[in-house]
Amino acid sequence: MPPPGFLPLPLPLPLRSRPADPRRRGRLIALSITLLLLAALLLAYLSFPKSPRAGGRPRAAAASEPDGRCAGLPGVELWGPALNSGADQRTPSAAACCAACRATCGADGDCRCNSWVFCGDRGRCGNRFGECWLKRQKDVLSPSVIARGEDVMWTSGLVFGTSQGILGLETNLGTLRIQLLPNCAPRSVDYFIELLGLHNCAGCRFYRAEGRGNLWDAGGDHIENAASGPPYALLQGTLEVDGVAFKEMPREGCSAVRRGSVAWVGSGPEFLVSLANHEEWSDAYTVFGSVVPEDMAVAEEMATLPTSMDVWSDVTVRLLRDPVYFKVKRRSNASAV
Repeated sequence: MPPPGFLPLPLPLPLRSRPADPRRRGRLIALSITLLLLAALLLAYLSFPKSPRAGGRPRAAAASEPDGRCAGLPGVELWGPALNSGADQRTPSAAACCAACRATCGADGDCRCNSWVFCGDRGRCGNRFGECWLKRQKDVLSPSVIARGEDVMWTSGLVFGTSQGILGLETNLGTLRIQLLPNCAPRSVDYFIELLGLHNCAGCRFYRAEGRGNLWDAGGDHIENAASGPPYALLQGTLEVDGVAFKEMPREGCSAVRRGSVAWVGSGPEFLVSLANHEEWSDAYTVFGSVVPEDMAVAEEMATLPTSMDVWSDVTVRLLRDPVYFKVKRRSNASAV
């Protein structure tokens, strides 16, 4: 019987491993030794009988949220021109405030409100409890933050129109434009905003590329009765910036991994771009963005580059012989990081 809290890994899990380079060789050796010790401890642990797990859902299932939800960042107060008075517009929750902001989006995809601020801590908000301020940022990828921290009583979020919140991963093969999803992955979007402010993405690269093979059709749909891999129809890379500590991402995101979905592997900084619809992965990954459909040709081309075979935890993977490095750039201007 597995230990309490144990969750079987979804297969095929892209894993957090990546090919070693000279800068990381020493760290990987130390990691290998640590993993061997942990495996020995786990084997010893499993040799003892365990009591059945108490009721309740596994952590991954409990953390999942339906697609299209409205979420924000607690402890953040966004500033900027207000479209309303929060004192005159109160909502029962942050999600309702977010929905009020999204309701200003027109059929053309433009949103009069692109940010919202909600006061939901009854104890600290006092007579401001429930205030919902709808605001418009001059630049949604560089929003005005007046306060941030555990002592801030506000929760804030962003709303992107159809042509907003798009970043580009610029490679030598072309640019993958990614539409970020602040409604269901606000912390992930916050990371990309921070990344843009660093003006540095040294070390960011794709190092694994696997095509759809004969297992999925051109639209990404799984062929009936076909296996689920290998190959696994994905690109995998890292968004870890050399010399900058990466803070692990919490579980969030839209649940379904579809063709074009961009998701963290585990808590990051490893991430994947899916080349197919992976219903078999259920809600195993935090999806935080989606590749603009017309740019999927760049991803498909990357999947045809020369690779070599390797095995990660009994999973056969295909690693690029030459990693594809990329810069993160704003779609609205030519500056890149």
